[in-house]
Amino acid sequence: MRMYHSSNVVVEHPDVQHSRKYLDFGRGFYLTSIHEQAVRYAQRFKRRGQQAWLNVYELDDFKKWNVRYFDAYDKDWLDFVAQCRDGKEVGDYDMVIGGIANDRVILTLDRYFAGEISQEETLGLLLFEKPNIQYCIRNERMLNECITYIESQQL
Repeated sequence: MRMYHSSNVVVEHPDVQHSRKYLDFGRGFYLTSIHEQAVRYAQRFKRRGQQAWLNVYELDDFKKWNVRYFDAYDKDWLDFVAQCRDGKEVGDYDMVIGGIANDRVILTLDRYFAGEISQEETLGLLLFEKPNIQYCIRNERMLNECITYIESQQL
């Protein structure tokens, strides 16, 4: 499966160690299968006056790995993201697949995390959002075995 990772540098040899801790699915190497989403995300680097690179990979069979999949912005996804963004290690998953907290979703999450709206209100607002899928590989061995670097394109 063709995958994309936006960065301000070429990433020929991805790893988990360079990831920030307080992300949607915790520390890991984040990818998307949606080309347009990756290009749009890379624009943030250009807005900061940095180079923007679209790194392209092939993700090989990952069925033997411990994968957690979220197919909606539901209570399970919300609880998982809340714990990860709080810096907690959640589960021993090699990879987590699910919706990204994009601009619209993050505004709702910020209000929830600040205590401005309840979990029920948050889930009600998220009900109308279609998830843009992200893949977070949290296991270094899986990353080395399942990801093949293809190329990097400067945007």
